[in-house]
Amino acid sequence: MEQNMIGWFEIPVTNMDRAKAFYETVFNIKIQVQDFGGTLMGWFPFAENKGGASGSLIKNKAYQPSDTKGVLIYFSSADVAIEMSRVEAAGGKMLQDKTQISPDIGYMALFVDTEGNRLALHSRA
Repeated sequence: MEQNMIGWFEIPVTNMDRAKAFYETVFNIKIQVQDFGGTLMGWFPFAENKGGASGSLIKNKAYQPSDTKGVLIYFSSADVAIEMSRVEAAGGKMLQDKTQISPDIGYMALFVDTEGNRLALHSRA
């Protein structure tokens, strides 16, 4: 295999402005929103020729946020404690604080975004 298995992800939202503000605050990034015939997509920053998948926020009646069902996305981080320190102030909810998975794998943490999606963070430190 020449690349990582995951090539794209979409996070369901019910309020694009609220979700955009949440992710911009937690990750200190800018999200660009585009309307594709009634489907709103908020693009996460993409770094050409870098590892990892890119994705978007998506608002469409076929997508439904969930904190208990579906796939769990892990965002990479230098230290999960940094982003977790911003989650509640941005309107989200912490589910699990920074927890060591193992010395070889690193750390993880879980949160719920403003739309009701359960997501995770991973870091080596």
